[in-house]
Amino acid sequence: MRSRLALVLVVAGVACHTSRRGAPTPELQCAGAAEWPQWSLGPGHGGTTCARGAPLSRILLTAQVDDSVEAEKAESGGDLLVHYQTPLVAGDDVIVEHKSGPYVACTPPGTPGPACGPAAWATQTWGERGWRWQGGALGAVWAFESDWKPPPDGPTLAGWEPVFHAALVGTAGSLVAVPGARGTLHLVDRASGELVRTVAPLGDDPDTYVAGPVTADAAGNAWYTGIRLDPVDPWGDSGRDADGFLCEVRPDGTFRVARFADLVPGAPTPGDTCETAYASSAPPPWPPVDATGAPLPTRTIRCGAQRPQVNAAPAIGADGTVFVISRAHRAARTAFVVAVTPELAPRWATSLAHRLADGCGVRVPYGTGPDACRPGTAQGVDPETNAAPSGLALDQSTSSPVALPDGGVLYGAYTAYNGERGHLFRLGADGAPLGTYDFGWDITPAVFAHGGTFSIVLKDNDYPGGPYRITQLDAALAPEWRFTSTETRACSRSADGSVPCADDGQHPRGFEWCVNAVAVDRDGVVYANSEDGNLYAIRPGGAVRDRIFLQQALGAAYTPVSLDAAGRVYAQNDGRLFVVGGP
Repeated sequence: MRSRLALVLVVAGVACHTSRRGAPTPELQCAGAAEWPQWSLGPGHGGTTCARGAPLSRILLTAQVDDSVEAEKAESGGDLLVHYQTPLVAGDDVIVEHKSGPYVACTPPGTPGPACGPAAWATQTWGERGWRWQGGALGAVWAFESDWKPPPDGPTLAGWEPVFHAALVGTAGSLVAVPGARGTLHLVDRASGELVRTVAPLGDDPDTYVAGPVTADAAGNAWYTGIRLDPVDPWGDSGRDADGFLCEVRPDGTFRVARFADLVPGAPTPGDTCETAYASSAPPPWPPVDATGAPLPTRTIRCGAQRPQVNAAPAIGADGTVFVISRAHRAARTAFVVAVTPELAPRWATSLAHRLADGCGVRVPYGTGPDACRPGTAQGVDPETNAAPSGLALDQSTSSPVALPDGGVLYGAYTAYNGERGHLFRLGADGAPLGTYDFGWDITPAVFAHGGTFSIVLKDNDYPGGPYRITQLDAALAPEWRFTSTETRACSRSADGSVPCADDGQHPRGFEWCVNAVAVDRDGVVYANSEDGNLYAIRPGGAVRDRIFLQQALGAAYTPVSLDAAGRVYAQNDGRLFVVGGP
């Protein structure tokens, strides 16, 4: 490593300069306030702030953000399969999602029914609460309830509740852009919580939904994706085709809309056939064979229309290029990373199909067990298809594209054959594939530039059983350092505030990282949640600076972390907001 490197980092319009020795340990001089107005901080979702994180010495505040947590966990056998909004911060204001009931539980819990549990998501109410720091204390000052409802549950979501996610838009983030029903966007005054206007770019169809987090561009405009579904068979093939949209909404209420069908002109048409996995009834090992012992042909289904991945936020590059993830409605293996011009015209669309070659005989051993490849299968293929592996855009995942300093983009796609770890794809500014890394499941990596290049930080879990790591990669997707979870004890917080711990023998290789977007501060310190219940601050190079126990998070869906200008850390666990800081 060079002994001294100049770093120029632009985060949410803030220019920063630094030097480093060894592993990236920047000492930044920042012009302007460090704020966190949206998913992964900035328009490009880089997740790196010019603030310096405070010591994790005490919990400053705990607040409930989901009133139905216990019922939701009971429905999922103890798991909390809910994605939550990043706490948004600007000045002394903190904007936090709040979800209230009624939650309709099944009887008994966990027994699927047509009008209970995940099938009855729409009975709940989502909204935003405005909190404000005053006199060293954080207090709630307003509440806004939205009419937003998530897309209905089905095979593509499998019980994972989609994310409701606002962003700060307008001049100096003066408005909160809140998702609404029918694909609408509510623009709410940040200071008072009063509704300024509701914008309806997609009309008044009750089966149209805001599909993922709102992104704010450098000019304060809101960008988001919408999805229109069939009311009777939303995820199937018996009704009208789905449709997808990219929307830009300006603070004055004017808007522009583009259809995904026009943004991915080379994609299969709705009536074409697309690749899918073999039927789950086929006995292992895979690929399955016919009576003669010959591998079955790759299975196909009707593609359906191109539409956005649910839960994925658009990313916006420094030149205004908008990056979105598109997939065939019925076939997650037919997925594209799409670059769109600021004028809403297609720039390029790169398919993630058949881009990998690390299946049978590489990541998957040959053998006779359920997780092995059938002996004699061609090397490198995906045992689920007997074809070169593809990156999938799963609606259960909150992976969002990340705009890179070189004009390219990152995206974490799903793959099952490598232990459900997924793959991280890096594409160039022209859409050309430049490399992959063997992890990508449900993560929006943090990125920071240094010395003419950049580094990437992401979780790196081995399922099941570990090891579980936080990994920093270089621009070529080679590891620079790793931190591995070593906590083996299960801990919990008692009513008196004490934290008893015991080794229950269930976590001999540590706990999973339950974060879908890490935060990185001006010193290169990484902040991430673990299922062991701790919030960690990890120094460059992989040494723990400090950690603090919040609440055990076993089975929790992945949650993001954010920081404010004072270095206070906002984390979520068990449906609660935790604000952590120094003395």
